[in-house]
Amino acid sequence: MEEDILIVKIDEESIAEELDIEAGDKLLTINGKKPWDILEYRYLINDEFLLVEIQKANGEIWQLEIEKDYEEPLGITFQEEMIDKPKSCHNNCVFCFINQLPKGMRDTLYFKDDDTRLSFLYGNYVTLTNLSQEDIERLIEYRLEPINISVHTTNPELRVKMLHNKKAYNINEALIKFYDNKIHMNIQIVLVPEYNDGQELDKTLKDLTQMVPYINSISIVPVGLTKYRDQLNPIRTFTREECKGVIRQIDHYQTQMQEKIGKNVVYASDEFFLKGNINIPPVDYYDSFAQLENGVGMVSLFTNQCYTALEDTKGKVKEKDITVITGGLAYPIMDRIVQKIMGKYQDLNIQVVEIPNIFFGSDITVSGLVTGKDIIAELEKHQLGSQVLFPANMLRFEGDKFLDDVTVDELTEKLGVPCIPVEIDGIEFIEKLLY
Repeated sequence: MEEDILIVKIDEESIAEELDIEAGDKLLTINGKKPWDILEYRYLINDEFLLVEIQKANGEIWQLEIEKDYEEPLGITFQEEMIDKPKSCHNNCVFCFINQLPKGMRDTLYFKDDDTRLSFLYGNYVTLTNLSQEDIERLIEYRLEPINISVHTTNPELRVKMLHNKKAYNINEALIKFYDNKIHMNIQIVLVPEYNDGQELDKTLKDLTQMVPYINSISIVPVGLTKYRDQLNPIRTFTREECKGVIRQIDHYQTQMQEKIGKNVVYASDEFFLKGNINIPPVDYYDSFAQLENGVGMVSLFTNQCYTALEDTKGKVKEKDITVITGGLAYPIMDRIVQKIMGKYQDLNIQVVEIPNIFFGSDITVSGLVTGKDIIAELEKHQLGSQVLFPANMLRFEGDKFLDDVTVDELTEKLGVPCIPVEIDGIEFIEKLLY
């Protein structure tokens, strides 16, 4: 039995609102066809003329003729955001972060998605192991791009070993298929010492850079290890010298890509630079910042935004006493920025506090994995001033809770001062500090 496509939200000033489509209505067909997932829905609405059939909450059937711009959305959100259920991951990767979570967290954190449709909705990276040949043909037909792909290695046997999935073997066939059909891709490589680094990384980068320009970008991100690794594969993190070596490898391919197409294409994540004690590159290193959400260029962009915004500010600011918190990885960068701000505005007293990651373990130093309880435990040792600013990426997608379900209101109540999330945006950060 086919499930109804229930509408739960209508965007303001959208086509759907103009036509009196409402939350609680059901989408029946578009141009006579019922979409069976979000990809087909988006494919069907990419047209200048639509006949949309809606069932109202009272049972009435409406047929709506719509004339619009070709790619203009209707402004509809469905109860199931992908219309059908998301595909779960069939891999058991040696570096899987979800396998390293402790018991007792909320159920949604344990769901492993590997759904290509989430690649288009949210920029998620997918391994392609649960795609059939028909699925790949459909992606090509619909031309929903770029596709964000977790490749990790182009050595088929090694990829099977790392993902623990025989279907991981076919990665090169899929990449070549997309390349031949001029489908753009972004590539992620989670690098694991003594698995896919060294000569294996060279092979992977050599193979992938042959597919430029349809491969837009390639990021190399180090494996993250929590303290919850009992009965998991014995893997380790990169040493400082190994981080430097990875960056040297990447430099070689960047030189080739600059000569070929005038941009770097291959990028090390910020973590490699910070752990390797190497200066973060300037913003032009990252070209269009294609993999910002992967931690590639975030520090460079944020620093540049802060310094630019600081130069543009004029006049006096009110005397303030503020605490800024961050994870261990970004602490030196954040402290340097704050010292420069206080050098210009002596009426500001800003302390930067590093939050040790007790929950996940000392090897996890990124701000996005800091928990509410760890924040409370550390900040109870400090005089906090009038407010606490923290990176908004510490909160889950909905923006209301930390990973351990502590809410922002609970944090504020426990610490006794307003706790305010700030997006990873240097301009917003300066505004929050000064005004």
